[in-house]
Amino acid sequence: MIRRLLLTLWALLLAVPALAAPDTGRFVETDVPSRAFGPIHTVTWLPPGYDRDKARRYPVVYMHDAQNLFFPKRSNFNKVWAADKAALGLIAAHKVAPFIIVGIDHPGPRRYQRYFPDKVADPVFARGIAAKVGPLQGDGYVAFLADELKPLIDRTYRTRPQAKYTATTGSSMGGLISIYLLGERPDVFGKAAAVSTHIPLVDPDTIKARPELADIVKRDWAAWLTTRMGAPRGRKLWMDHGTETLDSNYAPYQTAVDADLRQLGWTDAEFRSRVFQGAAHEENAWAARLPEMWGWLLADWKK
Repeated sequence: MIRRLLLTLWALLLAVPALAAPDTGRFVETDVPSRAFGPIHTVTWLPPGYDRDKARRYPVVYMHDAQNLFFPKRSNFNKVWAADKAALGLIAAHKVAPFIIVGIDHPGPRRYQRYFPDKVADPVFARGIAAKVGPLQGDGYVAFLADELKPLIDRTYRTRPQAKYTATTGSSMGGLISIYLLGERPDVFGKAAAVSTHIPLVDPDTIKARPELADIVKRDWAAWLTTRMGAPRGRKLWMDHGTETLDSNYAPYQTAVDADLRQLGWTDAEFRSRVFQGAAHEENAWAARLPEMWGWLLADWKK
């Protein structure tokens, strides 16, 4: 009797279809050739449904420091932005349409040069920086993203290639290059999130030792924003910083940039600047606010 009952239960269990694992998207890793730098490793996240719905096309977010975006084992500090998790939450809540994330690895010791916004610093200031750290590479990196990587992604995946559907996101020096992309290549990038942006351009201790540099930095930003960034023209920009560790140095510079952008016509509809009290300069803090920043920045990606 007991044996017959157990066999019946076993047969019922076999008849129940296995629960399918939830679709959390998939990752594709590849090395992309570049004219200026040689191969650059990229990590692309394709959202749930990408492989099923062959007719749908997707916006794309390009993110810097790919080592720190998805996988703790690849990260510098064993903590990540969890960018795919933030995207999944926004998509599931119908706040944003499904989108692709392309992460681009930083080059290790040359990260500062690679993400430095060349044209922001005036030529004298830029030459002084380059003399200490080596040739600045920001313009080369912009050209790689806009003219090499993005066309490759558009050929490989079903993207929506227009600038309105192309965003960039990064932190610290990655924040610098994100706002630089928005200003230098508005034909390609229509949205940017510049997080804990290293607006001082150099080490804050250097500025403390030479206080006159603070005015030079603010002047250089004002000149670049006026001549290169200009009015919104359909673009959107998020900027923020915390109040602890390295972020504690950013408030005076962010205030100056905010004023410059407002002067150029950036209203609350196109520009958001946030201060996160108690937040430090690190990935866990950026992960915590990523859903809010993307929820605002990408809000018009609804279909």
